[in-house]
Amino acid sequence: MKKKILIVDDEPSISMLLEFNLKLAGYEVRCAADGEAVFDFLKPFRPDLIVLDLMLPKMDGIQVCRELRKQNNAVPIIMLTALQDVTDKIAGLDNGADDYMTKPFSPQELLSRIQAIFRRTQSLPGKSDESVHEIGHLTVITEQREVQVNGKQVELTPKEFELLLFLCRHRGKVLSRQQLLHGVWDYHFLGDTRIVDVHISHLRDKIEKNARTPEYIMTVRNVGYKLAGPGSNSVADSSLA
Repeated sequence: MKKKILIVDDEPSISMLLEFNLKLAGYEVRCAADGEAVFDFLKPFRPDLIVLDLMLPKMDGIQVCRELRKQNNAVPIIMLTALQDVTDKIAGLDNGADDYMTKPFSPQELLSRIQAIFRRTQSLPGKSDESVHEIGHLTVITEQREVQVNGKQVELTPKEFELLLFLCRHRGKVLSRQQLLHGVWDYHFLGDTRIVDVHISHLRDKIEKNARTPEYIMTVRNVGYKLAGPGSNSVADSSLA
């Protein structure tokens, strides 16, 4: 089955260019020209990924992201922005985007980002891994992509789950932001490590009793993060994330 991608951009030249290149790469593609149209495609098309422009008529990209996540729709989203201000990029991540790209960009770079997301979200038959990770009151069930805290299921976006699972697989090991970019986002270049910090912050909000004094995801000053557990001697510096 071909993966389905929905392109949402009000500039026809960009939509046509992306549609051509993504179809050439073997994807099934549909295009929408405004934010509200996204919701018309959800049931009939059921996209596996959305390429979403930030500046759109009717509903902007931030509003679309927020509404999708409010509906518990975990479809991966790559946000496109022509704005250079980092606050606009962080706003997209804060509202549920998995990644972002700043215009202008090459279709090949976007294709690489899409392929990286699909590599991370698809199951890997035969891969050696613990089926269940249990750390204190936190349980991560790999095959079902399910997370529980105190026995209660917690809803994570695909990228949040992949980040938490990667931390579980390297429990106790200090991981730099660049290592997390490579391992979770599959970026083999110097990417914007703020993406990591925003997703760590989201994870803490969802799995920690108090995100300001985390028990599980610890910040190691000037280095990165590690997954510990309740009662760990590690001290988190949450001001860095």
